[in-house]
Amino acid sequence: QVQLVESGGGLVQAGGSLRLSCAASGRTFSSYAMGWFRQAPGKEREFVAAIGWSTTLYTDSVKGRFTISRDNAKNTVYLQMNSLKPEDTADYYCAARSGGKSRKDYEYNYWGQGTQVTVSS
Repeated sequence: QVQLVESGGGLVQAGGSLRLSCAASGRTFSSYAMGWFRQAPGKEREFVAAIGWSTTLYTDSVKGRFTISRDNAKNTVYLQMNSLKPEDTADYYCAARSGGKSRKDYEYNYWGQGTQVTVSS
């Protein structure tokens, strides 16, 4: 069982930055692939980024602006978000799966409660 707790969301102006954190419980964190997803009001949840042992995946709309990373010693995954745009406004969720990294939300076994990100224009 893995429990995930996100933090770091907030209100930021367009062009600004935020760093989201996701702290995981358990002693096998390094064996999990981790993902970030987001859901904007009235829209479906979408993939943002994922990380395996060291390799990463990004959705096209955040490439070059967002960076996913992990610190296995701290059981934490991060999402550094730069050059934020109003369309990045959403609830952001981290997720864990016991297989390799994936873009598909249904392949993730564990989810956090989410953290809200609002980007004002």
